[in-house]
Amino acid sequence: MGTLLSAVAVLAVTHALINRVGAALYVPVCVAAAAVLVLVARRAGVTWDELGMGRSSVRRGLRWGLVLVGAVVVVYAVALAVPFTREAFVDRRVAGLSGAELVHRVFVRVPFGTVLLEEVAFRGVLWAVIRRRWGAGWATAGSSVLFGLWHIVPSRGLTRSNAAVEAVFGTGGTGVALSVGAAVVGTALAGVLFCELRRRSGSLIPPVALHCALNGAGYALAWLAVRAG
Repeated sequence: MGTLLSAVAVLAVTHALINRVGAALYVPVCVAAAAVLVLVARRAGVTWDELGMGRSSVRRGLRWGLVLVGAVVVVYAVALAVPFTREAFVDRRVAGLSGAELVHRVFVRVPFGTVLLEEVAFRGVLWAVIRRRWGAGWATAGSSVLFGLWHIVPSRGLTRSNAAVEAVFGTGGTGVALSVGAAVVGTALAGVLFCELRRRSGSLIPPVALHCALNGAGYALAWLAVRAG
């Protein structure tokens, strides 16, 4: 129980930091937090295999990852090509990004900041620690609920940045509350999917690959959608 509480405490401190530090410190803070979480788990006796980082599952994880990335790219490309679904990609948060800033966001901030920390934390350390004590079902449920709650703060600006979200939930306090609630539930359900990929493959690689593809390609397509009008 102490290991679980320590991991949650590390995440709480990290969450406070990354929502306050500038963009230049975001990735270093995420990398440092991921390293601390792994250290906490390893000191408690959690093995590399339990963390989804064992050598035995690398090949299987890579195969799964490639398929998942390909599927995301195809689905996103089709969605961008259809006018009805294209609006969902129009996100004002990426409208002002230059090409260089977009490349940094897709190839640095997302994989080495957001995805590294969240996958190590929620599908690696928390999932392994909870599974040891209560089993895989509770590990998936617990880590996914925490994953959803992790997204409360980042979701508060959805109605201002995305026209499709604003159209569904409206504006004002009620719209923000509803959109945040939907985002928390949605990310928790995504967490269940990521955990299941982790459980079935025995590796963190598939959820990492899917997470990178969803976020990275999502930024790229949002940037293109804004410029396509």
